[in-house]
Amino acid sequence: MEKPMNNITLIGMPGAGKSTLGVLLAKRMGYSFHDTDITIQVQTGKTLSELMADIGGDALMKIENDIIASLTPKREVIATGGSAVFGPEGMENLKKRSHIVYLKVSLSEIEKRVGDLVERGVVLNGCKDITELYDQRVSRYEHYAEITIDCDGKTVEQCIDSILQAVKETEK
Repeated sequence: MEKPMNNITLIGMPGAGKSTLGVLLAKRMGYSFHDTDITIQVQTGKTLSELMADIGGDALMKIENDIIASLTPKREVIATGGSAVFGPEGMENLKKRSHIVYLKVSLSEIEKRVGDLVERGVVLNGCKDITELYDQRVSRYEHYAEITIDCDGKTVEQCIDSILQAVKETEK
């Protein structure tokens, strides 16, 4: 399905590479880059970990959903926070305005990349560890994904090439 505006939204687990790939993908396409985690931090004046400590995960996800629901991107690559898929209004907005690309990374690879979940400001949503978080979120990523890119064992450039090829195929 062709989108009315040419945008790409990256979803996936913390540590999947949404921000890293997003910046490079935007640069390659000549698009703007938008990291919704940074938008949250700028608008609130606090880091994600500070927000988690001050207001908790549910309130942080509400802020995230409201911000994403209000986006009107034009020629942007958008990197969402890993918990964006818990905000239905935000995700429906992105679905109307962009190709949603799920950066699929195995649990073992995520465990190597993530580090301290609390320090990162990751919304645990009742999960006690990264394994539970992974199990809880994967079905939501799959639900919203128009395109799934398996990033395990691939370089950043290979992932970007795969995203561009998949988007091109969906626009035919």
